[in-house]
Amino acid sequence: MGTLWHGGKIRTLINETDVEEAVYVRNGKVINVGDYDVLRRDFQETISEEINLQGATMYPGFVDSHLHMIGHGEKLLKLDVSEVSSIQELKSVLGSALESVSEGEWLLAEGFNENLYQEHTVPDRYILDEVSINHPIMITRVCRHALVTNSLGLQLAEVNGQTIDPPGGLIERDDKGIPTGYMHDQAQELIKILIPEEGFNYIEKALRTSLNDLFRNGYTGGHSEDLNYYGDARQTLETFYRVIDGEKTKFRANLLVHHEVADEIIELTDDRPSHPYVELGSIKIFTDGALGGRTALLSEAYSDDPSTNGMAIHTKEGLELIVKHARELKMPVAIHTIGDLSLEYAIDALEKYPVLPGKRDRLIHLQVTRKELLTRLQELPVVLDIQPRFVASDFPWVEERLGQKRLEDAFAWKTLLNHHLICAGGSDAPIEPINPLLGLHAAVTRRKPYENHKGYSEKEKLSLFEALQLFTKGSAQAIGREKERGIIAPGYTADFTVLTKDLFELSPDEWLNVTVEKTIVDNSVMYEK
Repeated sequence: MGTLWHGGKIRTLINETDVEEAVYVRNGKVINVGDYDVLRRDFQETISEEINLQGATMYPGFVDSHLHMIGHGEKLLKLDVSEVSSIQELKSVLGSALESVSEGEWLLAEGFNENLYQEHTVPDRYILDEVSINHPIMITRVCRHALVTNSLGLQLAEVNGQTIDPPGGLIERDDKGIPTGYMHDQAQELIKILIPEEGFNYIEKALRTSLNDLFRNGYTGGHSEDLNYYGDARQTLETFYRVIDGEKTKFRANLLVHHEVADEIIELTDDRPSHPYVELGSIKIFTDGALGGRTALLSEAYSDDPSTNGMAIHTKEGLELIVKHARELKMPVAIHTIGDLSLEYAIDALEKYPVLPGKRDRLIHLQVTRKELLTRLQELPVVLDIQPRFVASDFPWVEERLGQKRLEDAFAWKTLLNHHLICAGGSDAPIEPINPLLGLHAAVTRRKPYENHKGYSEKEKLSLFEALQLFTKGSAQAIGREKERGIIAPGYTADFTVLTKDLFELSPDEWLNVTVEKTIVDNSVMYEK
């Protein structure tokens, strides 16, 4: 028996103007969309319930194309310092948190962002020692490509002036060659290995916390990368299977598989039946770091630090070998690439080892590109996985990193679409806020909410329709599901995001007052306000 949804607007997103009165659903699929009276007459014998939207607006289910679901839950559970705006405030927040930490135990915090502080001072060992010399401290940077620790943390990790930078990592040092406690990319593991494991009860709690928040924000699915960060990749995957049970909890999770655990994860899933809501996606590869820590790999030096052009996680040849192995596993790849040189290396690898026919690779972030690279991308079966919210967070300081000349090809979302490249939209939570309305706002305005200017790189603004497609059709295209997800039409899955108001009738700043009325997966209400 079926459900007739009506009483509000149905924004199918088939095109920018298509609005319908009602949608009829049976067995988790859209049967038809159209006038309420017509659908009620045509399907009267099989309609078992009618649900009135009470004037709200229904969209295809929003899907975050790039996030870290467990990491998002951890951020909600741990000390979050991403909104702290000064070193003094940071020391105060950490000092207060120490009151509940026994001496000798680690104080952990998430999300420092020195670009919010006066003079952009990184809270290194010397600053953290003012907070405590009796507790080891670790704070991850907002990008998660760096962390800081205090002197006790360095001492416990046996990191000193003689310690060699690990491959793909960088230990920041002072003028005397002494580590400052600021660790980039793979160097973070020297500290992280000391952190006591929370256990999988905690991991499960973090995932459930994350899912509840994703539902509250209107997400019906997400493409997440989590399987290589919690000690046991197999057990992490089993946690997803257990939590997203397909009965009480329905959420369409596509899990990227870090290349270091690809063999064991694929071997595990080869011998078990497919899960209706949890599936493996592409093999994840990191090629560089982030612009904030100057570890994104650029073809020319940073404008505000000519001594470096960033850092490659793998050599060009090493990256190609990883892609080659992914092809041996019959898998597409998802490559983290922020700088234009890392993008060039990624394209070289994809051209040398093409994906299997019918599948698509994806490239994640693409914050700095070059025109000739976009031409090469047009020849590849690839989806570009972008995070619009980074424009609001990273400007204007990113202008210092790149200089005016490179800004034309930086965070250039409209240019990507104008080159007829497929783009999907995500948040990269916990690095950025999970709220899709903030992502839509950033894509359309290219500024922070309520700021009064025309937006950074104004020509790269997207329309609301283009922005919504990133989180609907684009996310479906990223995993080859565009014939069953991403719009509201006959044959498509009954995954819907219902908002209290129609975004097309509001100004962008007014979107921030809109809330989620319902989140519906497989015609099951997972969240209701």
